[in-house]
Amino acid sequence: MKQRGWLLLLLFSLMLTFGFNSNIDKKPLTDFSLLNVDGNFVSLKDYPNAKGFMIVFTCNHCPFAKLYPERLNALNKKYKPLGIPLIAISSTDSMLYEEDGYIQMVEKAKLEQFNFPYLSDNLQVVAKQYNAQKTPHAFIIWKEKNEWKIKYSGAIDDNGSEPEKVENPYLSIAADQLLAGKKVSTPETKSIGCQIYFRK
Repeated sequence: MKQRGWLLLLLFSLMLTFGFNSNIDKKPLTDFSLLNVDGNFVSLKDYPNAKGFMIVFTCNHCPFAKLYPERLNALNKKYKPLGIPLIAISSTDSMLYEEDGYIQMVEKAKLEQFNFPYLSDNLQVVAKQYNAQKTPHAFIIWKEKNEWKIKYSGAIDDNGSEPEKVENPYLSIAADQLLAGKKVSTPETKSIGCQIYFRK
């Protein structure tokens, strides 16, 4: 009985960490065309030389998402020249959160001096395809045989409030491993932030 109890505890811990909705290395992703804060539409095909992408679902209103703009700029500055540009996407329901409307997104991008696209997924189609759960929820997608597949899903790092105390920069570790031709050692972590509520 004691052994069974430990097994149940282990299973529960894995559920908290990884969940049962894994989309790592599963069906290929379809491209999107979403409105950027500069007024242009952006697609993956706009980056023909990209090896992969950091796709980060975020928003304006979430207190946890507000902790990351500077780190997102730093990630794009480092990895875009290496072939992994960062694209941020807002998929939250702007009917629920007026702060997440397109005009407010434009203002946010200017205020934070975003050096990456900030796209409006107002129909929430892309968030559903990626199974994005929180803001922020980060993904790395990678091109294999001319198809895009998810290689990492979860948190950007392990310390939202104190970036100087980050011990596990999950997104960077995954990117570095993929660039080195290695398998991602931790393909999933638990994203922590504000829930993305999908319209019915």
